Amino acid sequence: MEKRALIIGATGIVGGNLAQHLVARGDWNVTGLSRGRTATDSGVDSVTADLTSADSVTRALHGRQFTHVFFTAWSRQATERENIEVNGAMVRHVLDALGPSGALQHAALVTGLKHYLGPFEAYAQGSVPLTPFREEQGRQPVDNFYYEQEDRLFEAARRYGFNWSVHRPHTIIGFALGNAMNMGTTLAVYATLCKETGQPFVFPGSEAQWNGLTDMTDARLLARHLEWASASPNARNEDFNVVNGDVFRWKWMWTQVAQYFGIEPAPFDGRMRPLENRMHEAGKQWSGIAERHRLKEPAIERLASWWHTDADLGRPMEVLTDMSKSRKAGFLDYQSTSDAFFALFDKLRHERIIPS
Repeated sequence: MEKRALIIGATGIVGGNLAQHLVARGDWNVTGLSRGRTATDSGVDSVTADLTSADSVTRALHGRQFTHVFFTAWSRQATERENIEVNGAMVRHVLDALGPSGALQHAALVTGLKHYLGPFEAYAQGSVPLTPFREEQGRQPVDNFYYEQEDRLFEAARRYGFNWSVHRPHTIIGFALGNAMNMGTTLAVYATLCKETGQPFVFPGSEAQWNGLTDMTDARLLARHLEWASASPNARNEDFNVVNGDVFRWKWMWTQVAQYFGIEPAPFDGRMRPLENRMHEAGKQWSGIAERHRLKEPAIERLASWWHTDADLGRPMEVLTDMSKSRKAGFLDYQSTSDAFFALFDKLRHERIIPS
């Protein structure tokens, strides 16, 4: 039977890389559902809908049948209660539109490590599980829209008879423009600003992140993990952490990033210096850099997410993930995190997003 994939959020950092991966495989028919603000890649059919509206989703998907659906998007709201209401409804609307046809075989949901850490407004409060995080540690006793999305997924799977998987990456490295959570591109923009303006390349985060062990997730590896789980009997109706497979300390990685851009890393004195507090002139500076180097994107807000990078690098504790469950189930892929950063930086240069 032909594999027909619907990717919710096909122009984002996760969905875009997944779409490219499935198209390249050659045996998938791929459709992307989004708000229509960014064009999908070649080989991907495009459907536009407002995911927060059941009527809009139903109209957009009417008469279409898919064997697989991948949820790779979310809508950021002012409070966690609003996140729960809006993002849970988005999952419900799609599955209620697709489920009755009987064609849907598998639904995959991408969430993240806030499953263990708690949401932004209750971030790392209370009893955070012992690292490395393991799937059996379960949920935190706080409101979290990830849990609502999972519950809507589980409920629909029981009602309509399809299989599911849940994927929990750490901070994702990958190519995407206009993405709200994109540390790799944010650091590339920050390093470029430092190089062009002479300001010091200062680590913005906490001493715990500077000295502690951590890991990350390459969007290309996550794409392979999503496809693997859609077909493997060992992954059926299971939740998985998904990271690259190596660990590092930022005190080492910061130097690697600096060396790539040909700049000196500033010494770290233990004080946090969040990017969002220091980038007030960055938009004007970037516009000038883009003009001088003839870059494609002069709007820095389409590239850098200062708040998200600050949140990740400012964590007051070690954040590390165990991949044993995936390994035992048969997913053995590995990705060097430094190579993931360098591959992204190379692509940003090739696409004229940052200077060569």
